[in-house]
Amino acid sequence: MHARIESALHSLANLGGDLPSHASRIGAILFSPPRIVVVGRLKAGKSTLVNALIGAPLAETAALEATNVVTVYSNGAPSRAEVVKLDGSVVPQPLSFGGTVEPAFPPTDIAYVQRFLPSQSLSEITLIDTPGLATLTVDNAATTRRALIDGYEQTRTASVDADAAIFLFDSAPRADEVDFLHQLGFTPLTTLGVLSRADGFGEGALGRRDPLGHAAEHAAVLAGQLPGLVGSVIPVAGLLAETSHTGRLTETDARALRSLAGPPGGELFDIIDVGDPMPVDAPTVERLLDLVGEYGLVHGRQVATGGAHALGAWLTERSGIGRLREVLHTSLREYAVLQRAGRILQEIDSLAYSHPAREHIRSIAFGLENDPALTPVLLLRALRALLRADPSAPLVAELADLLRGRTFAERLRMPASAPPGAIRDAAAQRLAAVQQRTLTASTAAEDAALTVLTRAYTTIWRTHG
Repeated sequence: MHARIESALHSLANLGGDLPSHASRIGAILFSPPRIVVVGRLKAGKSTLVNALIGAPLAETAALEATNVVTVYSNGAPSRAEVVKLDGSVVPQPLSFGGTVEPAFPPTDIAYVQRFLPSQSLSEITLIDTPGLATLTVDNAATTRRALIDGYEQTRTASVDADAAIFLFDSAPRADEVDFLHQLGFTPLTTLGVLSRADGFGEGALGRRDPLGHAAEHAAVLAGQLPGLVGSVIPVAGLLAETSHTGRLTETDARALRSLAGPPGGELFDIIDVGDPMPVDAPTVERLLDLVGEYGLVHGRQVATGGAHALGAWLTERSGIGRLREVLHTSLREYAVLQRAGRILQEIDSLAYSHPAREHIRSIAFGLENDPALTPVLLLRALRALLRADPSAPLVAELADLLRGRTFAERLRMPASAPPGAIRDAAAQRLAAVQQRTLTASTAAEDAALTVLTRAYTTIWRTHG
């Protein structure tokens, strides 16, 4: 797919004039990592999760609303920051000790902050941290909407052009969260749900149920309740993940935690609350709570006897960050790449309407649209449009099957052992059914979906001829 698009961009550049610069601009989209936005309510743990995924304590975290601008984290050297203003101007910003950015402009004048740092974690994806939804200030909520929704429609300078989303829930999704997910306009393939603060779920660390197991069960329920919005929901204990991945944990911390072994969890907190003699002082207890929370304090004491390395490995395993990384860097990233390719097709189409060399550009665009290598891009675009027009349409599942399947058999919901002849026959049946439905298509989105389904089934049928 990338090779076909790159070839088309070379053809575009060869038309001369100002088109080489347009081809270079679009090529930068093609070869930059897909952009994953992290969204959710105030105090949902977005910045904590971003820190854990990057592997460095960069995103601002606090009990109150610390993140008041959209921040884009990208791989790049040297480490630096730039403020992108609403008028499109870019202003370099100095970094304070610890790598934090303190813009010299009010948040209402800023589209987003671009933060570059050398990071292996950011070599395949770009992460976007956002202010919380339903936040303490109207301005901060508006900042998120402008960068992700309104900005994309009104002006590219105010948009971060996200390709996929990680949406953090703290329990059951609220009505405004569901509404925001609808407005983002992504598909379940490009939206991953995270049940955040899993270590404090339900009754928490001192409850009768293990909060992590309880959170896992609830995450499965949430995924079933939001099939048209998120592909899956993963429980994550963000604080445990951040501590284990950002180098905050020391041998001194492990020794201090180990010294608290002995009393049951409930008694331990009673001792802390009443100020009874403790093996460590109150500031150390506060630091441990800041590092591992109540769950880590109760359940990590015995693990800490193995030192900081063993404790860090345990925090990683219990946090759920491994599963999140796996999904993020495989399926979510894959569909984000398709989403990004769709944006490139949009860019070329826009040029075909406005540029003096429109006929030549239309020829290039037509070649891409009809290239079998780009069929998955068209399938995702059709799925996105159909979800906006009619989320309950039967074609939604059919489009999703073709996108999720790794083999022709999987795309047709057939067993992996299905012989080529059976796959060909099934494709022919699907093709006939789609062609029949074109006579009764009721919306433009349905008609576009049927067109790309026809192309997909025709390709499978011909491949097995």
